[in-house]
Amino acid sequence: MSLPRVNRPRILFLYSDTGGGHRSAAEAVLEALHRIYGDRIQTTMVDIFKDYAPRPLNRMPEWYPIMVRVPQAWGLGYRLSDGRYRSRLLTEPTWLYVRRNAQALVEQNPADLIVSFHPLANSPALRVLKGAHPPYVTVVTDLVTGHTLWFDPRVDLCIVPTELAYLRAIEAGMKPEQLQVIGLPVAERFCQPPGEKDALRQRLGWRSDLLIVLLMGGGEGMGPMEKIAYAVDAAQLPIGLVIVTGRNAKLEERLKAYKWRTPTWIYGFVREMPEFMHAADILLTKAGPSTICEAFIAGLPMILYSRLPGQEDGNVHYVTSHGAGIWSPRAERVVVALKEWIEQPQKRRQAAEACRRLARPQAAQQIAQILAAKIGVES
Repeated sequence: MSLPRVNRPRILFLYSDTGGGHRSAAEAVLEALHRIYGDRIQTTMVDIFKDYAPRPLNRMPEWYPIMVRVPQAWGLGYRLSDGRYRSRLLTEPTWLYVRRNAQALVEQNPADLIVSFHPLANSPALRVLKGAHPPYVTVVTDLVTGHTLWFDPRVDLCIVPTELAYLRAIEAGMKPEQLQVIGLPVAERFCQPPGEKDALRQRLGWRSDLLIVLLMGGGEGMGPMEKIAYAVDAAQLPIGLVIVTGRNAKLEERLKAYKWRTPTWIYGFVREMPEFMHAADILLTKAGPSTICEAFIAGLPMILYSRLPGQEDGNVHYVTSHGAGIWSPRAERVVVALKEWIEQPQKRRQAAEACRRLARPQAAQQIAQILAAKIGVES
């Protein structure tokens, strides 16, 4: 005699590959849910643009790397649309255009809990869900200066990464009981014991007798990476330089063709980023939230060389005000900052300690437990 099948509760994750670590945060929480609860919970991930946006908005993930190449225009659009009333001017005119797609998203993905990892998902989804609906949770992936669209007062719970993001949510009209400060969810592989640095370097083929500087620009290899790489090489510092170009294949090709004076290792998109961070001594990066939080966990002090105006402005202040890194927005200033940390290693060690104090390696697990409790599943 077979036992009756028990329906498993379903969680719908909304995200999109438009920067900001939306996918990586969603995958970190999904990973934690399955690690803790096994197959007792069903999960579905939906890219709100690729899977359900009307044309031409369904191409937004393709356009994003192109749009952010002009940061001044991006920042202007951010400022013009940010704010409780200005954001309505963005969402109201588009409602009729996206209404059918938003309805299809909700109808085709029945769930006991909806979790949004993207600010542009919230207004249309909540408008469709008016009246009785499953709990709706947002997980904010901007550290400090998140857009107002993150903070919709209709949500049941908004999980924010920092106390400063909490204050911004309050300013946007949310109530304290709707908010929890947890941290930005990071994949479990970044939170594992790092192992011995020399052993990591030996496995990666890097030199152990040099200070290793890791240069990266997010998954798309964005920002002035090439100019910075050449400036660092020209300075002939006593370092090894590791460059990760992500999905920017043309940049990888150009860098590999360059004749380096500094010991240099060049990679495209890699899955070994936790090992890279633990094996390195200094990180040169744009001010992306996921990379910053991963560096916190690795205790890897950072020199930030660029940021997207708007949502990443606060990231720079957050890192520098806590002593975890330096803001150096031009190639020559990056070189100056590197020289300072080479000549004064105690400053570098202090920044590494500041990173460890800011780290929240349990964020994904804590968020998973909060979500499970929302649908009545116990650990």
